[in-house]
Amino acid sequence: MDSLGYLMDGFAVAFTGRNLLLCFVGCLWGTAVGVLPGLGPLAGMALLLPLTFKLDPAGAVIMLAGIFNGAMYGGSTTSILMRIPGEAASVVTCIDGYEMAKRGRAGAALTLAALGSFVGGTISIVGLMAVGPLLADAMLSVGPAAEFVLMLTALLVVSAVSSSPPVKTLAMIVLGLALGTVGMDQLTAYPRFTFGSLDLTDGLNFVALSIGLFGVSEILLNLDEAAPEVPKAPKLRDMLPTGQEIREAAPAVLRGSGVGFLFGLVPGVSHIISTFVSYAIEKKVSKTPEKFGHGAVAGVAGPETANNATTGASMIPLLVLGIPAIPATAILLSALLIHGVQPGPLLMSEHPQVFWGLIASLYLGNAILVILNLPLVGIFVTLLRTPMGVLAPLVLVICLIGVFSLKGSPLDLTILFAAGVVGYLLRKFSYDVAPLLLAFVLGDRMELSFRRALTISDGDWWVFVQGPAARVFLVVLALIGGLQLAAMLLGWRRTGAAA
Repeated sequence: MDSLGYLMDGFAVAFTGRNLLLCFVGCLWGTAVGVLPGLGPLAGMALLLPLTFKLDPAGAVIMLAGIFNGAMYGGSTTSILMRIPGEAASVVTCIDGYEMAKRGRAGAALTLAALGSFVGGTISIVGLMAVGPLLADAMLSVGPAAEFVLMLTALLVVSAVSSSPPVKTLAMIVLGLALGTVGMDQLTAYPRFTFGSLDLTDGLNFVALSIGLFGVSEILLNLDEAAPEVPKAPKLRDMLPTGQEIREAAPAVLRGSGVGFLFGLVPGVSHIISTFVSYAIEKKVSKTPEKFGHGAVAGVAGPETANNATTGASMIPLLVLGIPAIPATAILLSALLIHGVQPGPLLMSEHPQVFWGLIASLYLGNAILVILNLPLVGIFVTLLRTPMGVLAPLVLVICLIGVFSLKGSPLDLTILFAAGVVGYLLRKFSYDVAPLLLAFVLGDRMELSFRRALTISDGDWWVFVQGPAARVFLVVLALIGGLQLAAMLLGWRRTGAAA
């Protein structure tokens, strides 16, 4: 039987009444935890994992995959409306999504995010079905050295994304890497910069840090405004994207689908890196790069599409090799193992109903998310009519609940408020805090990959230029570095000529 025949069998599994309900419940719950600051796909899946113990393997995976998809989309809502990233991969959406909301285009931004998520997710699922087994072999060549070079490339890419000057961007990256060293050393288990606090042994809480830098600082900036704009009631035509916005978004959606799928194959924080890379590409190919950071449609559509395109691609290493590419898929791995299903090369032959049922449910979940979320766009946009004096305390309470619910640690609340004040001051002086967050996320993994590579090679630094994967990433690194250097030199020459 060919792949299409197997897929039809998968749809037969997914379209049973029970599995259809499980997929809907998963998408609904995933959207909710994605919208709430502090919760994301990992937390949302972990909270409902015990409910899957009494389900059959296919039903359990279908519900968890629905949560995964829903949370990856839901994080864009608060990013666009309130500049609060619902989860880590939505940080980039804050940049232009919130600017669109300020210009009265929140509905259009949410609609484009929903449609881009649907297209990106669907394309990645087609890729999973068609070329998954072939591409899985390439995963084995991505060792610690190649992973380190990949993440170094991502940090260089962020310099193209940042709206602040290169020196300020570099300062933010260094600060993010420094903050990432707080906590237990992953190789020696030695506490670093914990100052005797047991709560800091796990490192600084990313959720508290991100919500503080973006959410709390945004509240402070809004309260700092002397005369905030009077909110207007949204009109139907304002909640739908215009023809021009659709034309700008369409190529960004296609490029974001490709970027998200390719990065989904790489273990680590691929869903985060793919959004930054997508944003950088859109800014480079745009005829009006000056619009980025001020409400560019492609700056919302591209990263959101890449974010959701990563979901299907990240299933390839999980299902074919048994390696969770991103943390959220580790929950799926746990669910499969609990039900006696071992992911790997034999999964398709030994448990076809699980493999193809999951793929069919991903198709189904993408459709459910569009049907579920598009009618809610008007409700989401109406939130913008709430006066800031009422909305700010409400958002702050949601942030507090989201952060405190993770570990119940008062220290996380301290980090939240400290990050909010620091973020407020940084943004007052025109520092872009997005590079800080990406460097913080990548920091510990970069260090671990770097040290593992040197350990394996017995201290031989040439390990970073050996192997096909490392060489590919090095070439990309050199190209990006050359383009950035040329852009800087051109900028200095223009400045000198103008003087």
